Amino acid sequence: MPRVLLAPGPFKGTLTASQVAAALAAGVHDADPALEIVTAPVADGGDGLLDALAAGGFERVAVRASDAVGEPVGTSWLRRGDRAVVELAAVCGLALLGPRREPLDATSRGLGEVMAAALSAGCRRLLVGIGGSASTDGGIGMLQALGARVLDAAGRPVAPGGRGAETVARLDLTGLHPALHDPAVEVACDVDNPLTGPSGAAAVYGPQKGATAADVRRLDAALGRWADAVAAATGHDLRDTPGAGAAGGVGFGAAAVLGAVLRPGADLVLDAIGLDALLAHADLVVTGEGALDEQTLRGKAPARVAAAARRAGVPVVAVAGRCRLDAAALRGAGFAAVHTLAGVAAYPEQPMREPETLLRRLGTAVAAEAAAAVRRRTTAAPPAPPAAGRRTGPT
Repeated sequence: MPRVLLAPGPFKGTLTASQVAAALAAGVHDADPALEIVTAPVADGGDGLLDALAAGGFERVAVRASDAVGEPVGTSWLRRGDRAVVELAAVCGLALLGPRREPLDATSRGLGEVMAAALSAGCRRLLVGIGGSASTDGGIGMLQALGARVLDAAGRPVAPGGRGAETVARLDLTGLHPALHDPAVEVACDVDNPLTGPSGAAAVYGPQKGATAADVRRLDAALGRWADAVAAATGHDLRDTPGAGAAGGVGFGAAAVLGAVLRPGADLVLDAIGLDALLAHADLVVTGEGALDEQTLRGKAPARVAAAARRAGVPVVAVAGRCRLDAAALRGAGFAAVHTLAGVAAYPEQPMREPETLLRRLGTAVAAEAAAAVRRRTTAAPPAPPAAGRRTGPT
């Protein structure tokens, strides 16, 4: 039976990756009920990480934690065995604040609270997605929630956010969560910025979080002071490590204090969903995101999916709200075809207003691509069903 693997990313501002996959699946079934569909939504490690991995056999665990301004919010993390997945954007991300911006006072504390909940539940392998941060605190809030004491010259806990980092004098790690002695922590990190300087967390990302030019100077100096305290406490200085500036310096705090490994977010997600095993049983792969552009080609999830599919010899098509790549760039990335919402929309605003309707329509084009792919591929017998992912369609 022909099998289509749907592995889209989110269409930011409209649909999660899971919603994109569901709309496409409905359209494929409309056109050809005989096709079997495996859905494996993907993400880059920021917004949508939990939604993507929830489809891959992880259990969602509800928890309450602090948002970026210290207000309690309901959120969740994922668990499979002793492995936990935590998403910063889902608890203390910038999008959760709406129009509000607190560049000096926003904190990463909520992320640490969710990590602590996972550790207390017995998880010893943590995958932490840190995209979408609202704070520039160097990970201080995260570490405080995990038991670290970040103190000023008078021995008092510093205030939240980058404002607190301005007064850091000492880091005391004796009270860290006991489970942090032996966990494996991987951080999904898709930028290579250092912690400080003209390419650092404050200079590059501070303005997106509401920082003025004066705020940026204060925050950069504060992060340097924080890095000095961490170096004194740990014996190593990682402020210039690629990725240290991710998420307002959460990448630095995780690497320097928790010993976390910083890896490209898309790679971590694709490993977690078992993409290579899924590709072994696919006749066609469909991936994509809201906008296919030069950023896509710089290691984002759809490009990673296309590269893996090409290695496996499986044709790939993309769906997107719009595409800004020319034919040569698309071929170079491994995409056999691209279908856009803009290309089938009846009016300019429809892709934002009715994305699911348009994706379902694109599903019929995907069904045609699948039929063509099956004609091109010769197999002795249908492969065994994949071990992971969510299957829909005839049984």
